[in-house]
Amino acid sequence: MLKEFKEFAAKGNMLDMAVGIVIGAAFATIITSLVNDIIMPPIGMALGGVDFTEFYATLQQGDPAGPYATLLAAKEAGAVTINWGIFVNSLITFLIVAFALFVVIKGFNKMQREEEAAPEVMPEPSDEAKLLSEIRDLLQAKS
Repeated sequence: MLKEFKEFAAKGNMLDMAVGIVIGAAFATIITSLVNDIIMPPIGMALGGVDFTEFYATLQQGDPAGPYATLLAAKEAGAVTINWGIFVNSLITFLIVAFALFVVIKGFNKMQREEEAAPEVMPEPSDEAKLLSEIRDLLQAKS
């Protein structure tokens, strides 16, 4: 079983997958920052200058009872909340990542189609192959 694991771990696919996961995690961090720091502030301004992550619904009051000025204040009081503003941020992040992945896969598929459509060029026969062909042709001519 250890031998099989070594063979599996030594395969190039596993290394490629590891690199993809690390790059994907870094990409997710960038996209999260894009949504939270670039996209959502203008949307918040359009909604009257409110921080979008502060949109939440209180299901159960904490101690002391609300209303709470911020989500953090509600959490500190122990209130039970539905954080739908954070969910919308996450949804926008997902849509951006999905679109970026779509663009990458579309480019990869296009590149594959171009490779498949490219005519296969036959290599020039070696000198030995040319000589053998000439000998074959001479033998056929004598028959």
